[in-house]
Order: sequence, then C-alpha cells, then structure tokens
Amino acid sequence: MIRLTVMARRALGLSLLAAVALASCETVRTTQPGAVGVDRPQTMLLSSEQVNKSAAQAYRQELKKAAAKGALNRDPGQVARVRVIALRLAVASGAFRPDAPRWAWESNVITSKEINAWCMPGGKIAVYTGLIDRLRLTDDELAAVMGHEIAHALREHGRERASQAMAQGMALSVLGIVAGASDSNLQLAQVITDVTINLPNSREHEQEADRIGVELAARAGYDPRAAVTLWQKMAQASGGGPPQFLSTHPSPQNRIRDLQGYAARVMPLYETSRRR
Repeated sequence: MIRLTVMARRALGLSLLAAVALASCETVRTTQPGAVGVDRPQTMLLSSEQVNKSAAQAYRQELKKAAAKGALNRDPGQVARVRVIALRLAVASGAFRPDAPRWAWESNVITSKEINAWCMPGGKIAVYTGLIDRLRLTDDELAAVMGHEIAHALREHGRERASQAMAQGMALSVLGIVAGASDSNLQLAQVITDVTINLPNSREHEQEADRIGVELAARAGYDPRAAVTLWQKMAQASGGGPPQFLSTHPSPQNRIRDLQGYAARVMPLYETSRRR
C-alpha cells in the first residue's frame, strides 16, 4: 500500500507539472506574412531563449565534430561565398521579423559528399560541400536553399517541434512513472538537438520554408526562379526523389508547381532589389 501511495503521489506531481506547463503555452505569430502570405499561428511551450541557447550548444558541437575530422571550412573561397549570401539573406530577413537581422548569425561549410544544409534556431547555418559541388549550384540556387533553411529558423519551426515533443514527453513521463518505467525523464536538450539537426521537418513546415525562402531570396537580390532549377537538380541527383533532409516534402512535381507560382509572385521584389 505504501508503494502504491508513493507512485500515486509521483504521478500526481508530474501530472500537475505537465498541466502547469501546458497552461503556460502561448500562441504566437513568429513572422510577418510577407508577400507569400504565410500566416499560421503557432503554439509554443518553450521560450525562444531556451531553444536558441540549446541550439547554439548543439551547433558548437557539430562544428567541433567537423573540425576533428578536418572537414570544417577547408575551402576559403566556398566559405566566403556562403557567408556573403548568408549576410544578404540575413539583412532581408527583417521583412519577416524585425529582430532577425540582429541575431548572432553564423555560417560555416562542412566538407562532405552529402547533399545537405541546415539552419538551426537563432541563425546558425551549415552548408555541406556535396550540395555545392555535386549540384554545381549558381549563387541564385545556393541562395534558394539557404533561404529555405533560414526560413525554418525565422518561423521557429525547431522551437515549435521541441514544444510539441516536450508536451508529449510530459504525458509519457506520467504514464511511465505509473508503469514503473525507469527512463521517464524528458531530456530537453536532446529533444532540441533532434528536431533541429537529426529529424526531417513536416510537410507543412517544408512548404512554409519554401514560400518564405523564395521571398527572402528575392528581397536579397537573388532570382527566386532559381528555387525551381535547384529542385530539379536535387531531384535528378536523388534519382527522382528528394534528398534525405527534404524527405517529407510532397512530390517534386507538386513542389515545382508551388515554387513556380510563388517565385512569380515575388518577382517584383527581385526586380526592385536589382535596381537598388
């Protein structure tokens, strides 16, 4: 009887903790709609500060691992190219959220045959040489993929997914305690690492990043139509399917049609930026 009472108390405590945390959820709009009209409210359990701090730690760890392999920033020309594009995109990000140009942006290049790139919360970017070299990207195409990844950070998709995982984890922790499970504690840092680096995004998040990405590129002076040729190259390099880091997106044909439409929508922004 004493054992059951202790377990019940622990379960009740965790239930109350989960209820308090879930009650503290806030519904936010992380970005302005822009010309592409992305305007979905998001429910957040974690703060931007929490997520950005964990993302910065994870980024440092990824750079440390790349450096240990001799794979970090080996080509000065590629690094300079990536950083110039990142700077222009970061400046343009103010159209979606005024605070973004002041983020502690950082860009690095990792030598790898993998076709990949990502931007962690807070503006921490990594581009793999396989993406640049194997696809022979133009600056416009490189801006398209970087704009897409930056859009994930602007929309705080990592924070949103980590909030969802934390809410689910709290419920599982309560059930785990009742069942006597030993691994019921949620490791927040690992959750944030997983959702920002290891796990693919949802189709909804990918579509938002596609649309914001083309506008971001256009505002930065890069031809938004390059997103279409970028995807065509990616599909060809992947045997007709998406690369792993975009594996949750709809078919290439549907994606190309969507990108064509939104690239046309933001062409006036591109033309204006070219005249400056």
